[in-house]
Amino acid sequence: MALDPLVELRDVTFGYGDRPILDGLSLAVPRGKVTALMGASGGGKTTVLRLIGGQQRAQAGEVLFDGQDVGRMSPQALYAMRRRMGMLFQFGALFTDLNVFDNVAFPLREHTRLSEALIRDIVLMKLDAVGLRGARDLMPSEISGGMSRRVALARAIALDPELVMYDEPFAGLDPISLGTAARLIRRLNDAMGLTSLVVSHDLDETFAIADHVVVLANGRIAAQGTPEAVRHSTDPLVHQFVHAEPEGPVHFHYPAASAADDYGLGGRP
Repeated sequence: MALDPLVELRDVTFGYGDRPILDGLSLAVPRGKVTALMGASGGGKTTVLRLIGGQQRAQAGEVLFDGQDVGRMSPQALYAMRRRMGMLFQFGALFTDLNVFDNVAFPLREHTRLSEALIRDIVLMKLDAVGLRGARDLMPSEISGGMSRRVALARAIALDPELVMYDEPFAGLDPISLGTAARLIRRLNDAMGLTSLVVSHDLDETFAIADHVVVLANGRIAAQGTPEAVRHSTDPLVHQFVHAEPEGPVHFHYPAASAADDYGLGGRP
């Protein structure tokens, strides 16, 4: 792990109403690396992304971006910080009424005063980096799910961010598109000197591109380390997750009253 992480959570506690999500979570995201954030559904992975981006604020603890506490930032400072981040939302989240070019140009027009000629050059370079320069005039309804995800990635890197966060970038993709997306994340991270934080359930592709893996469970870190170290973890929950076993610490059945009581059979002979 880097001594000077780009992102760090220190003893962070957060929940929704009476439902705790993170319980004194501490983790660090090393600069220049691909870090995978994994774990069972509902474990707080997307919540971590929201805390880093400032959409949510920790109820206790600190969320640091480049040494600055996100939770204490003014709206102006938060807005400036977000210019240093890129976000690839689950399923791309393209603007459906804008074509591919204008989707990628959107953050440039929103956050800069660059000329349209310069914006055009930047957009075409970003689209070329994801292999879609020729699709610039197509609408989101005219491209495949995999292409949509790549356009979203071009938009996420339009401002040359330091950090790119990916929320389930492989969900719903066919094997070819999935492999393409994974290779792009790794290649762009290295070529652009990015720091990447990937929330994913796809073990094989994620382990293939990640430098560091963090597995969340019960609001804390259950395991972390290299993909190989996490794959061979002896922690029962991590073992169940990595090997996709239906039963273990995470049970198939949600806690409920006994079947006899629910069906009104309690006490019958």
